[in-house]
Amino acid sequence: MFFSDVITYNLVNGKIEKTKLKSEGEFDQKINKYFNLKKIAMPNVREGSIIEYEYTVRSGNFGSLRDWYFQYSIPVNYSEYNVRLPYFLTFNKQTKGFIYPKLSSEPTYNRETSEVYKLENIPAMKEESFVNNSNNYRASISYELALVNIPGSIYKSFSTNWESVTKTIYESEDFGTELNKTGYFEDAITQLISGMNSQEEKIAAIFNFVKTNVKWNNFNNYYCNDGVRKAYKDKTGNVAEINLMLTAMLRFAGLNANPVLVSTRVNGIALFPSRTAFNYVIAAVETPEGNILLDATEKYSLPNVLPLRDLNWKGRLIRKDGTSTEVDLTPRTISRELSNMNIVIKSDGSATGKIRRQFADHEALEFRLKNIMTTTAIYLEELENKSNNVEISDYVRENELDLAKPIVESFSFKDTKDIEVISDKIYISPMLFLLTKENPFKQEVREYPIDFGYPFQNKYNINIEIPEGYAVESIPAAMNIATGEHLGSFKYLIENTGNRIQIIITKDVNTAVVSPIYYDVLKTYYQQMIDKQNERIVLKKI
Repeated sequence: MFFSDVITYNLVNGKIEKTKLKSEGEFDQKINKYFNLKKIAMPNVREGSIIEYEYTVRSGNFGSLRDWYFQYSIPVNYSEYNVRLPYFLTFNKQTKGFIYPKLSSEPTYNRETSEVYKLENIPAMKEESFVNNSNNYRASISYELALVNIPGSIYKSFSTNWESVTKTIYESEDFGTELNKTGYFEDAITQLISGMNSQEEKIAAIFNFVKTNVKWNNFNNYYCNDGVRKAYKDKTGNVAEINLMLTAMLRFAGLNANPVLVSTRVNGIALFPSRTAFNYVIAAVETPEGNILLDATEKYSLPNVLPLRDLNWKGRLIRKDGTSTEVDLTPRTISRELSNMNIVIKSDGSATGKIRRQFADHEALEFRLKNIMTTTAIYLEELENKSNNVEISDYVRENELDLAKPIVESFSFKDTKDIEVISDKIYISPMLFLLTKENPFKQEVREYPIDFGYPFQNKYNINIEIPEGYAVESIPAAMNIATGEHLGSFKYLIENTGNRIQIIITKDVNTAVVSPIYYDVLKTYYQQMIDKQNERIVLKKI
């Protein structure tokens, strides 16, 4: 790949000033044996600059052409994609997005076919909450080789369906051959599972063994780079080396284990049969009760608790006999966050209290990933900032590395900003600094699916002690709503006894990915929840 005609244009004193790229502004980086990265640093860029560049990619791999994107985060006046194809190559073409380009096709003098796609006045991509990957919905086109037909010489058919895609991948020496290697681990695994009888014990032991002994080098691929033996020896490897190793060990232990091809969220949804649809591989143990999915690249993960990057709709399980089947990557277990909060209200409008929060399953995984490597001081500063600057003390965290248990944090707090005193009345938002004030769904119309990643429940048990000399004048009414289609539900229960108020708030989102046809339902549901949580308790001086 090389760049040419790289220019930055600036308007200086009414004249156009051109600055060309110099050689020191180009950088090459080797990613692995399959990929290199070419970077340029545009010269003299400032606010208002116009940049222009041209690049050429030369490759012996014509199995797939680069995806062409017509749509971006800014409006585009005109975009054209011109492809010239030799007569003996046939490509599958797939378009994405909600805007379709116009196609013109005509033969050229040298027996090529020229295909030109054009789009004009293309609107910017809309920014929306809970979008998996905007490239899934961006106006674009992709080409992948389907057939080579050179008369009298070569006739070869490529990936036209998922079976041929998975067969090609499995038979590769960097996939199936690596999966069949066992000698390097047999003694260790034999000793590890000695005396174990249950499937669950073996899965847990082997899964933890791989997570502990081989570290992920942050490279994605379903093909091995240096091979499973070297990864095992060096204690580091890419995704394929780690998870194919895991699959082989599980098979050696007598389990029905197979690899599952995955397209990560960054890579986009695997919508069409294609060798480039996937960029990742995990392991699955097939059981009568369903698949147990495993990803040993993530040290905080558990069986069927995959890192968020893996949760991208569907994967493809491939077996030794060449058969394959679609695998739903969406978690079925509800991941929970439970908060117990005791609050003491003071007559001056301040509050002190204690809170204990538990995070389970994917909520626990996400918490560990974000926070375990952060120092306590930095974490508490961030927590105070996002909690309306409450004062936090006595912070304790439990079960950080005991993955089988929910992670728990507890702390004391002083809040001087979330309670209002007007004359002889005190106005309290029961959730204090945990309150959600704005609906994340603001657009009138939603084009993209709403992707929460996994189903979840947030539950709050709140106990409030009101100050001496005050009585409850009014409290919010209870609420119990459901969205229909089993998308979600919300319960708000409140009770006042003497100088104590007890509130139980439960929010359930039961569907990880919600179709945009239910956007209005979900938007209304969220607004009802937020409105209810923002209703205030009123205390009156007696």
